[in-house]
Amino acid sequence: MNVDQFLGLLEAHPHQALRIVLPNGEAVAPHFHITEVGHVTKNFLDCGGTKRSQESCLLQTWVHSDVDHRLETSKLANILRIAGDVLPSLDLPVEIEHEAGVVSQYPVTAGSSDGHTLTLTTGLKHTACLAMDVCCAPAAAVATTAPLTTAEKPRVKAGSCCSPTSGCC
Repeated sequence: MNVDQFLGLLEAHPHQALRIVLPNGEAVAPHFHITEVGHVTKNFLDCGGTKRSQESCLLQTWVHSDVDHRLETSKLANILRIAGDVLPSLDLPVEIEHEAGVVSQYPVTAGSSDGHTLTLTTGLKHTACLAMDVCCAPAAAVATTAPLTTAEKPRVKAGSCCSPTSGCC
């Protein structure tokens, strides 16, 4: 879900409670705060030597001892509007950063309302070999949370599957 879709969802359900469900089915404590709205850019070199870039809007949650705190949809929409200067585009995918033992990032995949609470469902992020034309990782291992651009789509070359002379890794 991108920022524009996320804002639309929040605005379509004004003044509702927010619930964030993690991929394991557990919910973030209802008294969570959103402590950061960030524009995250990851510039990297894949194992095949191709320079790549990924961007996202990262909403950091924080659960503290203030158990009476409740963030509602209208307040979060306002926070996102205020953060507009930080976000260069409304097309950025939205991710939730949450700490439960370790800090993890989860893409927001869906939202639904029961009339009182807007539930945000999150998914998992996965690693993938983006240089399959060089490395030829098994096709089953390729999984991403966001669609790859044409330049990023793996191209499989038969017979080169991570051999010592393939030039990958």
